[in-house]
Amino acid sequence: MRHLFSDPAPGAGTSRRTVLALACASLATLPLLSPTRAAAAPSRVSGLDDPAKKEIAMQLVSSAENSSLDWRAQYRYIEDIGDGRGYTAGIIGFCSGTGDMLDLVELYAERVPGNVLAPYLAALRRVDGTDSHEGLDPGFPEDWRRAADDPAFRGAQDDERDRVYFGPAVRQGQADGLRTLGQFAYYDAIVMHGGGSDPLGFGSIRERALGRARPPAQGGDEVTYLHAFLDERVWAMRQEEAHSDTSRVDTAQRVFLDAGNLDLDPPLDWRVYGDSYHIG
Repeated sequence: MRHLFSDPAPGAGTSRRTVLALACASLATLPLLSPTRAAAAPSRVSGLDDPAKKEIAMQLVSSAENSSLDWRAQYRYIEDIGDGRGYTAGIIGFCSGTGDMLDLVELYAERVPGNVLAPYLAALRRVDGTDSHEGLDPGFPEDWRRAADDPAFRGAQDDERDRVYFGPAVRQGQADGLRTLGQFAYYDAIVMHGGGSDPLGFGSIRERALGRARPPAQGGDEVTYLHAFLDERVWAMRQEEAHSDTSRVDTAQRVFLDAGNLDLDPPLDWRVYGDSYHIG
């Protein structure tokens, strides 16, 4: 993989941002279960939304996206990775071309009027849906990194991640009767594929899995259903060159599933792109 970080965290390995055609879900593909922007993570502690398990989820995703367990080092990240989505930035890959970066900067402006990114709002609205940098260059990347020093901006990133990706995944997983690992499998899929119903989106992956097995909420076996879901996830990944390495499923999530660790209880050992990781 090519090294794509312009501002790597100390000790971070080679970036996997090429597999991050990722989040950057367009507004048309936002999860159907997403609440309004005022809401963040689910309030009920159950499964992946337990704070300790949520921290594990962030580390697991970061191992795939950033080759590091230090997901908090990614607030400052920003780069155009050449995937047609403009700038990709932050802890979940907000993109200037797909609307989620605009939503984030609008939220930050609501919370901190006149912040360093507020002058770019008009440009972000113009470039939405394109890969253009018009009105953003040359200062936007450095100003993004400056904004990331502000706890309010880091909090806004957290809240948008939870609103658009984490919260919908956990709620759908809970509705399907899935435990922590299944909820994480949903979250990782929404992060990479977006939450919509296009053929490679999370909704379609789930629908194909439901055609093969029933989840616990419908009286099915959880392990059987999760294998079906991961099979469909792998198929979707292989349809795009940027996602063709499926180790984040094969030697991570599938390892936990085969071990019967449906609650994602540490210790956890897994591999992504040939690199080994451990959570004790």
